[in-house]
Amino acid sequence: MSPQTRAVESWTLKPLTDFVRESSVRLVLVLTPSGQVLAQSGFSRAVDVMSAAALAAAIVATTGELARQLRQPPFAALSHQGPKNGFFLATFTAERGTLAVLAVYDLEGAVPKQVLAADFERELTDSLNTLFGR
Repeated sequence: MSPQTRAVESWTLKPLTDFVRESSVRLVLVLTPSGQVLAQSGFSRAVDVMSAAALAAAIVATTGELARQLRQPPFAALSHQGPKNGFFLATFTAERGTLAVLAVYDLEGAVPKQVLAADFERELTDSLNTLFGR
């Protein structure tokens, strides 16, 4: 466990550390849709955790409303890529209720960006489903 990995709810610690180790993501938040952080990894400042959690909660709320207006189920996951980094935001159901995971990953490396993003999204979804019993 890195010194930058923290969990408010102890049950999140093992799945989070396993996920970080397996996926090599830079930053991860596990939070409620309202923005309450349950666990985090990779952040060095509390203000960054709070900002990322608020933004992630806003994205979850916004996309939920867009889905409602389109008369479709909520979006399960979102993925965005920049020139160097990407992020993946997904909601899932756990015993505690609906939770969200925000993961930030690097795109630099020998693997082409399109392949990395597709593999990462699939692997993250598979890992989340396995780790949180979905």
